[in-house]
Amino acid sequence: MNSPGSPVETRRQLLVKVAWMLLWMTYLAYPAGDLINGGHSLVGQVLGWGCLAVFVVSYVLLVIFRSQAGMKPRACRVIVGTMIVLAVVSSFALGGAFLTMFIYASVCLAVISPPKHALRALVVMAALTAATGLLVHAGNDNISTFALSAFLSGVAMTGLQRLVETMKELREARAAVAHLAASEERLRLARDLHDLLGHSLSLITLKSELAGRFMDAGKDEAARAQVADIEQVARQSLIDVREAVTGFRRPTLPVELAAARTALSAAQVRLEAAPELVDAWPSLANEEAGALAWALREAVTNIVRHGEGATVCTVTADETWEGSGERYAVLEITDNGRGPGKSQPGNGLSGLDERLALVGGRLETGPGERGKGFRLRACVPLRTVSAPSEPPKVVS
Repeated sequence: MNSPGSPVETRRQLLVKVAWMLLWMTYLAYPAGDLINGGHSLVGQVLGWGCLAVFVVSYVLLVIFRSQAGMKPRACRVIVGTMIVLAVVSSFALGGAFLTMFIYASVCLAVISPPKHALRALVVMAALTAATGLLVHAGNDNISTFALSAFLSGVAMTGLQRLVETMKELREARAAVAHLAASEERLRLARDLHDLLGHSLSLITLKSELAGRFMDAGKDEAARAQVADIEQVARQSLIDVREAVTGFRRPTLPVELAAARTALSAAQVRLEAAPELVDAWPSLANEEAGALAWALREAVTNIVRHGEGATVCTVTADETWEGSGERYAVLEITDNGRGPGKSQPGNGLSGLDERLALVGGRLETGPGERGKGFRLRACVPLRTVSAPSEPPKVVS
């Protein structure tokens, strides 16, 4: 399976898509039944079955061309034109039962028509259906039914096309958000390293020059003092760089949520998370927020690797009060797979438990609701970062 609107990547996906599309061809049973029981001559039957066969092949070719990355617009227009001609010819040659083909032709026309021209094209298609029905004396009830069905089916397909385009744009937007979030983190690290190392290396350079001058002048004690300062500055620079890198590696909930959508989508698992989840705890301390982000990453990793049969992953945010009176932020991730079974927690969950314990939190795992799936609850103390107070003003 692939996402709606995305080009197929394998032959199996293409076969699955064609098979699903062929299910809608069941309404061609009306003209097929007319050929079997309609008392047509041998020439009429050969013409009718030939038209139906070419019509179905054209329909399948259109599905194939529309599913490929390099879509051929001209070939698609030729195919839809062929389907319309077949619908007209078979209706005039074999009777009103073949007006059903106009419905499929109308749907295919809606697929290839630009949005701004689709409605007018469908009106023309409905008028052609009605005119053909009048000329073949299909009856007023049949004419209105087929003409209205052709128009409404085309309108529904136009709406579906717009929905697919919107979903495609949303997927691209999510990927862009995840990329921008990662780029912002890289820029922050670059700024931090520039500020830290620029100052420290400049100071080391100056003190090295001074140490050299003192050594040339025979002032060994002053030179040793400068070397000691260089060592101290270098050690502090190493500490600052480690802290900057640690901050860079600390995940954030918005970034992990965007990454989770991508990872779960690749595993054919739908992510259900409220939009406000990204800003659930805006003032939560960095350590606690990072621990929750690690919990989301580990839970998604487990679903992708071990969530056999899972199709939906639900992420919720909540708050709870403990018996000691302390407030906790709770992030819960559940799936609808087969659950953990009798397996023991792996290194990932053990490491996550240790991360949460470092910030005073805890990890809860087990089956989901009604014993189905797997549930992971990460709880951290809701200790917020208070804004620094302004220094008191000195009145002279």
